[in-house]
Amino acid sequence: MNSIDHGNKYGYLHSDFKLFHIKDKKNQEFEFHYHEFNKIIIFLSGNVTYLMEGKAYYLKPWDILLVNNHAVHKPLIDSSKVYERIVIWVNSDFIESHNYNNCDLMTCFKLANKKSFNLIRLDVKLQDSLKSIIASLEKSLNSKDFGSKLLSNSLFIQFLIYLNRIYLEDMFINDESSLKYDKQVEEILKYINTNISKNLSIDFLSKKFFISKYYLMHKFKKETGYTLHNYILQKRLLIAKDLIEHGEPILKVSAKCGFKDYSNFLRSFKKLFNKSPRELSK
Repeated sequence: MNSIDHGNKYGYLHSDFKLFHIKDKKNQEFEFHYHEFNKIIIFLSGNVTYLMEGKAYYLKPWDILLVNNHAVHKPLIDSSKVYERIVIWVNSDFIESHNYNNCDLMTCFKLANKKSFNLIRLDVKLQDSLKSIIASLEKSLNSKDFGSKLLSNSLFIQFLIYLNRIYLEDMFINDESSLKYDKQVEEILKYINTNISKNLSIDFLSKKFFISKYYLMHKFKKETGYTLHNYILQKRLLIAKDLIEHGEPILKVSAKCGFKDYSNFLRSFKKLFNKSPRELSK
């Protein structure tokens, strides 16, 4: 876990994927945080509300949450109930290495991000298929038998194919009662994330969305857990990091991510990632 000024990054992934099956009953509070990898949460029991990018998801057993890398999120947990969940950390490079032709296994994450809807709720028949795949995957991951690593990878790919088919064919239950959010904040979040290189000053956003800047700042913080300034800065830096890691020139990345002052970009980047852009690009 690494605390930083503009938010918190929890966890580091140095493998293709990691599965955690956790069952506990304790008083625990999480700060808003993000990951540099994608995450899948399968909720099994308890009383938990998941806050993600300005939306509150009220979870039911065997709900699946797709948490995109860089999505700001945290759970609100009722400590009087047993909280059981399966959490899978997913390395995007591993997934993309299994893509071919028109089969992009990241599609479910991309669509969830585009639709700003990250919950997959299944009917009972589809839940049975999910339970079977997950049970086989857990068994394989805990095995030392011949080929267990290869089998685990293939079962995980099978699980991703299953998720993508459900998402693409709209086979999940779209339960609006399990979702609460402020429509105006959702529009502001969408605008920020699709116009990251443009002017996103508080003055500009308050005029664009016809809201006083003081009320905008208060409302945004209440719904997302972040100040408007820190949210925009963090998103810009996270995108910049991705672009630099994919070989784009640092100066070009700075402008592309909305930084008018290059020295400010360098200073903010190093503060967030403990590395300069040049060190990261090597």
